[in-house]
Amino acid sequence: MTATLVLRRGPVSARIGVRGLVLAIATWTGAVAVGLAAITIGEYPLPLPTVLDTLAGNGSLITYDIVVSHRLPRALTGVLVGAAFGVAGGVLQRLARNPLVSPDVIGINAGASAGAVVMIIGFGASAAWVTGGALAGAVLAALTVYAVAWRNGFSGYRLVLVGIGVAAMLGSAATFLLSRAEINAAYAAAVWLVGSLSGRSWPDVVPVAAGLCLLLPVVLALVRRLQVLELGDDLARSLSPRVGRARVTLLACAVGLSALATASAGPVGFVALVAPQIVRRVLAERSPGLVASAGTGAFVVVAADLLARTAFAPRELPVGVVTAVVGAPVLIALLVRSNRIGASG
Repeated sequence: MTATLVLRRGPVSARIGVRGLVLAIATWTGAVAVGLAAITIGEYPLPLPTVLDTLAGNGSLITYDIVVSHRLPRALTGVLVGAAFGVAGGVLQRLARNPLVSPDVIGINAGASAGAVVMIIGFGASAAWVTGGALAGAVLAALTVYAVAWRNGFSGYRLVLVGIGVAAMLGSAATFLLSRAEINAAYAAAVWLVGSLSGRSWPDVVPVAAGLCLLLPVVLALVRRLQVLELGDDLARSLSPRVGRARVTLLACAVGLSALATASAGPVGFVALVAPQIVRRVLAERSPGLVASAGTGAFVVVAADLLARTAFAPRELPVGVVTAVVGAPVLIALLVRSNRIGASG
């Protein structure tokens, strides 16, 4: 077995690393390209050279207002939210050793949504307080799921089942709050609950950007511990005595990224589920590929938002509607595949 592990660290590991790097570059390049294309499109179309000149500080007051004040924050929010969901989903799926685990499936996004809705409807709070409410709700949901699902170790399917129950309860609480709210506040919260990038400004960019800057380096520093945790609790403890601390840290980072992304754009569904699965198929599941998962998530969100803006123009769909249309069949396919191979948590 030792010889096998040594061999896998040689040429095979190098090929996986190169493939992961190529995939990360490709996904991030695609996300940036689609984001730039989205900035050129709108009621006042702008050619790409004009957009680039404006971003370089050479545009007119009109183009500056259109590009920098309105369209750029929306595109950046989409990129950062998708990246945060992609990393969070990748971490959770690896920790639970289950492709069905993601923040929206196990109730973390529902907790963030419930906390944010309380702040929006109950207090008419500002963006900073909405972010705080989302963080508090996500942490509470994660602790509840973790406490109920833990039984001498993690079971992926137990985590999914408990998470679905917690998500249902928190979703019902959010719906109750909507039914009791004043109509304008209820409408704003309802649109936000679907997941939307409409009207995003620089204050929406800051929380998720700060979260990625603080938490992504921590996650990347613990990638090897994450790979050890995938081997199972017993073997992981025998290989690394501090693996329990690494699990808690990784889980906290995933919860934080999900909560901050949800606070910025609402619970954009299925991105955290789909993005890591695309990466796992390309990398043959041999590498966490978290940077590639972030790029894939960013690409999915900005592409879905561009489609939501243009497919039924001049009407605009929330981006969460488009990601749900794409993500729901992926979830069904994963369930069917799991049943066929007899996967168990």
